[in-house]
Order: sequence, then structure tokens, then C-alpha cells
Amino acid sequence: MSDALRELYQEIILDHARHPRNAGVLADPTAKADGHNPLCGDRVTLYLHRDTDGRIDGISFEGKGCAISQASTSLMTELVKGKTKEEIDALMTGFLHLVKGEPESELSEEDREQLEVMAGVKDFPMRVKCATLPWHTLKSALSGAGVASTEAAP
Repeated sequence: MSDALRELYQEIILDHARHPRNAGVLADPTAKADGHNPLCGDRVTLYLHRDTDGRIDGISFEGKGCAISQASTSLMTELVKGKTKEEIDALMTGFLHLVKGEPESELSEEDREQLEVMAGVKDFPMRVKCATLPWHTLKSALSGAGVASTEAAP
């Protein structure tokens, strides 16, 4: 990756962290989940609303944490709108491979282009959990679990 592209991606991450999209509490959510990364203290609460076809037609979040977790949450909320659980599962699988530096084939070209800004996280293993926390929280919200953590339960 060129230095110019890396710098652009850093600016996009900082923009999402400073000006998060879909921040706040969603009125009348059909699902909610709380996520926590105990290693660094990141926290996120996701609120989502699914339409009668099961597509996410509303999503918002509240959270505190590092720029990576906040940017990843903001970016994720933009990407999952209008998608079904199955489409989100494929998106999440591709994203997890991307930030871990593993080969992935689950992402469409459009989704890959939007998520590529987070690919540099793979160079900082301690930040992978920061980037994946909102995705695990979304999975918990969709499954009805309500709680997600980056660490296994004791």
C-alpha cells in the first residue's frame, strides 16, 4: 500500500471517529446489544430496527473507546443498512478476514472498497479486537444474545 493511500485511509478513520455516522439512540429498536472489549475498555451499544423482510432499515450506536473502535462502528452502521442477516454474515466474515490479514472472498468489490480503510489494522494485532467489537456486537443483536465481548466468558 502506498504512503499516500495509507494516509488517506487514516484520514477516513479519523473522520469516522470524530464525526461518527448514525450515533445516538434509535427510537423503537427491534434489537439491541452491548459490546465490551475489556482489554482496552471500548464499549458500544447497538440499536437496530429490522423491517418485515428482515432487512436493517435503522441502526444507531452509542459508544466510548479508541478511534479504531468508533470508526469501525460508524463505518459498519453505514454498510449494513438495507441488508439481511445473511448478507451481514457474509460482510462480517469478509471484514474479519480483512482486518486479520487473511485471504477473503466474501466481500463484493463495492464492500471491499469501503472496508479497505480498516485493512491496516492487521499490522497492529492489539487493535484487531477494537475493529471487530462492533461486528460481534451486531451479530449478538441479530441473534438476540444482547451482549458481546472480545474475550471469552470466564
